[in-house]
Amino acid sequence: MTKLDDYAQKFETIRFRREEGILEMTLHTNGGSQRFGPVPHAEMEQAFLDVSRDPDNQVIILTGTGEEFSGPAVASSVGRAVPKLTPEQWMKLGSEAKRFTMNMLAIEVPMIAAVNGPALRHPEVPLMCDIVLAAEQAAFQDSAHFRGGMVPGDGVHVVFPMLMGLNRARYFLLTAQLLSAKEALGFGLVNEVLPREQLMSRAWELARQILQQPVINRRYTRVILNEYLRRPMNDLLGYGLALEGLGIVQ
Repeated sequence: MTKLDDYAQKFETIRFRREEGILEMTLHTNGGSQRFGPVPHAEMEQAFLDVSRDPDNQVIILTGTGEEFSGPAVASSVGRAVPKLTPEQWMKLGSEAKRFTMNMLAIEVPMIAAVNGPALRHPEVPLMCDIVLAAEQAAFQDSAHFRGGMVPGDGVHVVFPMLMGLNRARYFLLTAQLLSAKEALGFGLVNEVLPREQLMSRAWELARQILQQPVINRRYTRVILNEYLRRPMNDLLGYGLALEGLGIVQ
């Protein structure tokens, strides 16, 4: 069993605060927008595990800091060398990537994403939440995979075809399409688009609404609806990571 005190100060790129059983989980880098890299990747894997093991967490709100939810965007690999990894390096990173996704899906309480700005790295993360709210400035792009010289195999190959349909998802992943918040709403990726200043108040309003249900109802609803993601992710995540690794291992 894990308690908030065990992880509240544990991570340098994630802040936590909890009121009324609602855990607000804020991604950041040095107090500004999250800059994705090895440290945030490893910390999110562990944080999702810690959060899932804390029985006092009743609803999770996942959000970012500053102008972007996650970044920076990765430039096109055309005309530049793509960094290669040794098999040993990919073994560690690939294993971490699998736990990163599955630890989030193992959280058994409802999750609300409050996407404060563009999600340009791991855009699937907020979209795996049960309710997705987006600020008007938000956008979604898989900048790091195909355009960046990698196979999109660490979860985006499951999440986007499921949420937006296969043909839209193939176009999105192959072209690094940048979807505005309004376009994401039209595609069914997000549930509401709001002015940024109203984003967090709306997230907390919905969290408190969910809290009105009995705890068993809340948890088991999350579990059964989340199974639609867990099953295909169990089937395809390891395969996708293997193919991604083949493309970048030297």
